[in-house]
Amino acid sequence: MNQDQHTPVVAGLDIGSNKVVTVVARKTGTGVEILGMGTAPTDGMRRGVVVNVDATVASIRQSVGEAEKAAGVAINSVYAGVSGPLVKSFNSHAAISVKNEHEVTDADVARVLERAKDVDLPHDRETLHILTQEFIVDDSGGIKDPRGMTGIRLDARVHVVTADMPSMKNLARCVDKAGLDVTDLVLSSLATSEAVLTPEEKEVGVVLLDFGGGTVEMAIFRDGSLCHTAFLPYGGAMVSSDLASVLKLPFQDAETLKTASGCAMIQKVRRDELVELPGIGGRKPKPIRRQHIAEIIEARSEEIFLRLKKEIMRSGLDDQIGAGIVLTGGCALMEGLPELGERVFGVDVRLGLRSIGIEGMVETVAGPAYATAVGLAMYGARMAEQAGPAEHDGEGDGMFRRFTRFLQDLF
Repeated sequence: MNQDQHTPVVAGLDIGSNKVVTVVARKTGTGVEILGMGTAPTDGMRRGVVVNVDATVASIRQSVGEAEKAAGVAINSVYAGVSGPLVKSFNSHAAISVKNEHEVTDADVARVLERAKDVDLPHDRETLHILTQEFIVDDSGGIKDPRGMTGIRLDARVHVVTADMPSMKNLARCVDKAGLDVTDLVLSSLATSEAVLTPEEKEVGVVLLDFGGGTVEMAIFRDGSLCHTAFLPYGGAMVSSDLASVLKLPFQDAETLKTASGCAMIQKVRRDELVELPGIGGRKPKPIRRQHIAEIIEARSEEIFLRLKKEIMRSGLDDQIGAGIVLTGGCALMEGLPELGERVFGVDVRLGLRSIGIEGMVETVAGPAYATAVGLAMYGARMAEQAGPAEHDGEGDGMFRRFTRFLQDLF
């Protein structure tokens, strides 16, 4: 494909609990072209938080190096994902009187959104995103873009995403020590949604569950907007820990067993099916019924899903998810997990596999394990296309760039 050399190359960096994924992309006329990808294992993160700077830096360098080699380009800056306990969000509402002869202008929109986010935050938290749910002009609601409309009063309902500042700085410091600039920090589930959710799903209501190694991230979309986020400090590593404890295995052997032979529903495994249990200390492997492995996995997976179901009900949006649930993340590919989800949640559950709007290395990055990094690259490509040269080059005041980015998110 003939690539426009003037189209900026962007990179998405997903620093997860078990691995770091880098995806390099470029905006095209029909979507986003994936130019390269790199992955590296890491033990420097725990549940979205940096616990070992050197290990995290080494993993970032390895992942980025692989992506640079695959893409044939140098990476200088990244869009990095933020997730886990770093993130807290809430809904906010504000209203203003419309000036300029009652015609809503850019200035009115900026003013009402500034007021909507003007809430007292703890000193250690910073606003990450301001995501509009709707505008209301006088008594007319459900408006996505009120500019040019006539009215006396303008209301805005928004979803404000905040992040823990010290933890964000630690994450940014790791990226900096790896020799990279952070173009922006982005809510991981928001980025993931760009890669795996359709506009129709976001409109009728959908729950995105990112099932990672150390956490499960939840994001609920309705009427095209993000309405609720939540974090569960359990993930695939807990399933592996259960296998290790019950079967008396080292954790890494249990992780390998889960990946190779795991199933989240006993009913999907034949009664006579056997797999090999790794031997310890030079002992020979021994056979074990695969149903026994599935029994352990199903019990923990069902507990995780039941906790998530309670969170959906707590959000008050449980009757507004017409598109059901989309599973993504490294653990989403476990056999039987979608079927278990349908049994627990009582709605349709599908895997987050999507190649619409993606060109290039489609098969390489199509899996749920790479959805966040792909989404970060897609988000970055869209932002870079909309941004002016100064913003893309990293010049100017940081708060100005963040405010400009927030306006681009809106329209």
